[in-house]
Amino acid sequence: MVTGRQVESGAGPIRYGMVGGGQGAFIGAVHRIAARIDGEFELVAGALSSNPERAKASAAELGLDPERSYGTFAEMAKAEAKRPDGIEAVAIVTPNHMHWPAAKAFLEAGIHVICDKPLTSTLADAKKLAAAVEKSGKLFVLTHNYTGYPMIRHAREMVASGTLGDIRVIQAEYPQDWLTEKVEDTGSKQAAWRTDPKQSGAGGSTGDIGTHAYNLARFVSGLELDSLAADLDSFVAGRQLDDNAHVLLRFKPKGNEPGAKGMLWASQVAPGNENGLKLRIYGTRGGIEWVQADPNYLWYTPFGEPKRLITRGGAGSGPAAARVTRVPPGHPEGYLEGFANIYAEAARAIRAARNGGKIPNDVVFPTVQDGVEGVAFVEACVRSSKKNGAWTKL
Repeated sequence: MVTGRQVESGAGPIRYGMVGGGQGAFIGAVHRIAARIDGEFELVAGALSSNPERAKASAAELGLDPERSYGTFAEMAKAEAKRPDGIEAVAIVTPNHMHWPAAKAFLEAGIHVICDKPLTSTLADAKKLAAAVEKSGKLFVLTHNYTGYPMIRHAREMVASGTLGDIRVIQAEYPQDWLTEKVEDTGSKQAAWRTDPKQSGAGGSTGDIGTHAYNLARFVSGLELDSLAADLDSFVAGRQLDDNAHVLLRFKPKGNEPGAKGMLWASQVAPGNENGLKLRIYGTRGGIEWVQADPNYLWYTPFGEPKRLITRGGAGSGPAAARVTRVPPGHPEGYLEGFANIYAEAARAIRAARNGGKIPNDVVFPTVQDGVEGVAFVEACVRSSKKNGAWTKL
């Protein structure tokens, strides 16, 4: 089996910086690993913490030049834009409320942006950010990393080709258990900001993991959401944001197809679940099922026929999966490689922009518009739940 992961050549690695992601952070380290898997990026600058001392210590641990360790993202954007060897892209891995001001600073400095999800903490900021991206002409990549998994790419290809027929039912879920107790009161940095509406936004589990499930449902199905009915709970006493969400979904009709219906469950208080992301899609001709904990496999059932297992790199998987596959079947690829695929797609787009060319048609990554959709989903869930689950338009 020949893998298809494409690495672009030309003028060395892409110089990038990072905002956030210093000591005590989780997702920053994931971004750094993903960025270097294919050798396409080199981290050369950072504003790694809002705490100056922690920022300096974090930069030293990563081997950054002290002169390129900055106290604020604004200082970093201004200084790097002036350097002949300045960064070409920035990875923003801060809490949600800082995504918009940081992205704005770098876009205005002429620097491409790679940003963690959700896009922003409010829909108003999301819309302002989308306008800023359009005005800047720069690339904006949102790291909904599950869209980088090979079998998710294959599932998307199956739906688009009509293999499942007209889509009728979509079920997405993402349960965890790490917030079953009030760990935000124990000094957990990750729990503290995720349960703080000033930093996270209006949604708790809906924003943190519900947006992943929602994005994946839309990415694979190719459908747009029309309206939803949400029942949100904060089961842990004193918690300010939701830690469990049940959401009914109505999708817009596509072509001659009737509008599909769906269900989404996001929970961070479900004991026994670590990162239980699942997606099931059913159409008039068949159904598929994918489980993030076992990502190299996709179950496909043609109507009236036995269930079939499609494996990453094996018989049945197509070119969309092969292009983002690195190793032969039987050697698992997972979370870090899927994340790295988003960075590899970003690298191809940045190199095309660097050379004044057009982004290749097969480059796929979540955009700022996907981010706006995600924040709109969160705020619609909150509005619906406050109205006792009333059907609510995005």
